[in-house]
This record gives sequence, structure tokens and C-alpha cells, in this order.
Amino acid sequence: MTDATSGSWTTDGPSAATPGAVTLTDLLRVPMHRLRLVGAAALVGLLAALGYVLLVPAALTANAVVAVRPVVTDAFTPSGAGADRAVNMNVESGIATGTEVVQRLADAAGGHPRDIRGALEVEVPTGGQILRFSYQAGEAQRAVQGANLAAQTYLDVRRTMYEQQRAEMLRSYDVSITKVAAQQAALQKRASATKDPAAGNAVVAELAGINNQLTQLNSARTEIAAVDVNPGWVTQTAEKSLVASAGHRPLYLVAGLLGGALIGIVLAYAWESADRRVRSVADGRDATGLPLLGTVRRPAFRGSPRAVDADVRYVAMAVAERVRPPARVALVSAREDASALTAGLAVALAADGRDVFVADDSGRTELLRATVLADRGRLPIDPSRPLVPKPRPAGSPPPAGAGEAATPRRPSPHPTGARPSTDADATLTLPRVSSARPENGRVVDPDEVSVGVGSVRFGTWRQGADHGLVLFNAPPAESDERGVAVARQGSAVVVVERDRTRQSDLRRLVERLRAAGVTPLGFVLTRNGRA
Repeated sequence: MTDATSGSWTTDGPSAATPGAVTLTDLLRVPMHRLRLVGAAALVGLLAALGYVLLVPAALTANAVVAVRPVVTDAFTPSGAGADRAVNMNVESGIATGTEVVQRLADAAGGHPRDIRGALEVEVPTGGQILRFSYQAGEAQRAVQGANLAAQTYLDVRRTMYEQQRAEMLRSYDVSITKVAAQQAALQKRASATKDPAAGNAVVAELAGINNQLTQLNSARTEIAAVDVNPGWVTQTAEKSLVASAGHRPLYLVAGLLGGALIGIVLAYAWESADRRVRSVADGRDATGLPLLGTVRRPAFRGSPRAVDADVRYVAMAVAERVRPPARVALVSAREDASALTAGLAVALAADGRDVFVADDSGRTELLRATVLADRGRLPIDPSRPLVPKPRPAGSPPPAGAGEAATPRRPSPHPTGARPSTDADATLTLPRVSSARPENGRVVDPDEVSVGVGSVRFGTWRQGADHGLVLFNAPPAESDERGVAVARQGSAVVVVERDRTRQSDLRRLVERLRAAGVTPLGFVLTRNGRA
């Protein structure tokens, strides 16, 4: 047996020596191969979102708007250019969501402050002096009450703070006025008791200053007491007719579906990194370091397997190019069943006139026979079928011997050379009929299937010792070593099933073959299901 030099084989992936660019198809290949995992994760996300929508009651939102005004001494004075900056809205928003407002809401609504804080939301439009109070609740009435109560509570708290500030200022003015009035009374006593005109004039002048100071203090106190401490007004109260559902609940379903799909894609990449499968010819070549004998594609339509049969015939041509009878070829795989490819190769090799012996020691002989019979019926040209004679033109003379053959010959009931018996009880001995059926002018053995001008026989490895071309349907190498043992007596073809064969198993199989002294002819890449 000699191995021919292998030529260049086309691949469906980038060369191992030249790293290819990662395309969008490469990124989508892993999720597509793990489509079940991605679909399961997306379904779980959709079910989770659906459960949330059905089990969690819909939250209703009510809105109330408060216009905040600055506290001024004269409400009728025109506002300046910086009137919108007279109030720090960040401070007002902090007061609106502060502890005092939340605690009053909790006392009024009878809830926990933490729940009240989560249901209350205060928005501040950019460049405006407006606070929008949003309150969520399971009922429209509670949402309306919560929003209105939050707005009014904020105004009450802010008014109380302004009133306290005004009271402190008035108290300070009262203290100052009291002190100045005491000084005024003391000076008046001194002025009445002084006899010296010069000293009297000095006391009078000092008393005039004290009176002027007391007048200013009283005027300032009057202005402070007249300040309007109203912090603002509720310009829009919450109503039931204006209550809206919080969020679009159908969007939760879309978010759950997309989120589950995203998690599934991440899990698919994680699983692919831990469980690497052979996805292309480049992966098979990287894992084995062997030449490609051919790819056997799965047909686009299950009812039309001609593309698969043609690919198998190309693989048979590659195998026949590399071996010479007597040849022993073992089809070995890591964990997959190569029976379909073995039967297809046997049919393709026998169709060219070879006598192929298919050996199997794992009890798959009947399966191989059925597959061979099925593949034989799909041969494009079957030489085993008798040719139909061409019609003879009218008026042409019949061939020689045709007239004699046209006369029907009467068969004799007696064997040739035998005399008829006159005994009535004599028995007639009939010749034994062979169970074999002649086909193409030769006798076919019961274990033999005629394919084209060749034949395919079946049996065990020992029964095929005297045949010129033996294909051994080896069991998976991960559980049985007979395929490697048979390959030591001949050659091996590594069968790789796309999207199923693990790269680690394939590397281990090639290492075992080389450690046993076997030089494989190459590898064949097949698709899932049938070869």
C-alpha cells in the first residue's frame, strides 16, 4: 500500500498560517450553533417579565405642580434680571424630599418612610422655579392623595421655616429696641437733672441720636413683620382623571425577552469557550494537522440527497487515489457513528468496478446493508441494470437465428437422456434450484450486494482477510480501541462531524493514531445527522 502525495485542497475557512479577520458572521456563528441555549434563556426572561406583569399590580402615578416664589419685603417691586436665580431650586428639591416631609406623609398615609420615599419623586425643570411632585400607588385615590399631600406638606414645611426665620429676626429687633429705649430713658433723666447748659446741650444731642436709632429699628421691625413668607402655590393639583400608569407594561415583556437573549448569548460564548466543537475545515485542520479528503454536506432538502451522494463519491475518489490493493482502510471517529459514511464509500468504490468488503465487529452489519441498498438505488448510472435494446427499423431483415427462436419449443417433461417410466407409482426427481440469483452473468453470494460492475460484501474483520479492499466500520475510539488496532494493519480515515465532534476528542484521537504508528490518509468533514 502506497500513499500518493496530497495536493492542495480547497477549504471553507481561513488558512491556519494566515489569521483571518473576524467578521459579523464569525460573531453570530456561536449563538447560532447554541441556538437552543439562547432560545431557552430568552424564554426564561420572557416568562420572568410576564410573571412580573401578571403578579405585580400596576403602579399608578399622580402629579402635582408647585410654583416656588422667593420671599421679598415688597411684593409689588418689579423683579430684576436674575429673578430665576433668587431661589436655589436644588435646595428646594432637597427640602421637598427631606425627612420632615417624608415623615409627615408617612404619618398621614400610615406607611413606612422608606416606602414613601420610594413612591415620591420630585422633578425640577431646567431654568424654572417649579417643583413637580409624582407619587406612585396601587390605587388612583391613594396616588392623588399622596401627590397633593406631598405638595401641601412641602409648602407647610417651607412656610414654617420662613416663619421661624421671621420670628428670630423680630425677636432680635425687639431686643435691640428694648436696649435703645432703656438708653433713651436714661438720657432723658440725665437731661432733666443737668443744670449746666453745656452739659445739657450734649445730653440733648445724644438723646437725638438715640431717638433716631430707635426710629430706624422700629421701621425695620415693621418691614420684617410685613414680609410675606408664603413659599409658593400649588398651581396644579392631582386628579383622578389625570392619573397615568407608571411605565408601559408591554415594554417589560420586550425587555425580558431581549435581556434573556443577551444572557443566553453570553452563556453561549462561555459554553463555547469551555466546549470547543469543530465548526469548519480550518478547525479540523488545526486540530488534526491532516489533509482534507473532502466535505460531505447535508442536503438543503431532506428529500434530495444527491448533493450528499456526490460529496461521498468525491471522498471515495480521494481515498482510491491514496491506496492500492490489497488495502485495509479503517474509518475512525472520536465519539460519532461513521456507518453512513462507510456505506456511502463502499457504494462509491464498488460502482467503479471494485469488490469491497465492509467489515464491522459491533453488530451494525444489517444497518450497513440497508444503507448500501438505499445508496445503490440513488446511483446516477447503475450498470447492473440490463440495457433496453434499440428498436429495429421496419423492413429490416431479422437477425440470424431469429426465425428459429420464434418457433416455440416444447419443453420435455423428462430429463435429457432419461427414459420415460411405465410405472404409475414412479416419482419424478427434480433438479435442485440454487438460492443464488444470477445477475450480470455471475452468481451472487447471499452476503454480497451488486453495485454497478462491482460488489459489496459484509462480515467481520477476520472474514475479510482475503479480500483486496476492506473498509472497517470502526466503533467510536473513545470507548473502543479496535479501530486504531485495525488501522495499524493498513491506513485510517478520520471522520469528523461538524458541530458535534469536540476538538479535544479529535486531538486525542489523532495523538493515539500517531502513537500507535498509524499515518492517517486525512480527515473527512461531515454534517450533523446523516453523513
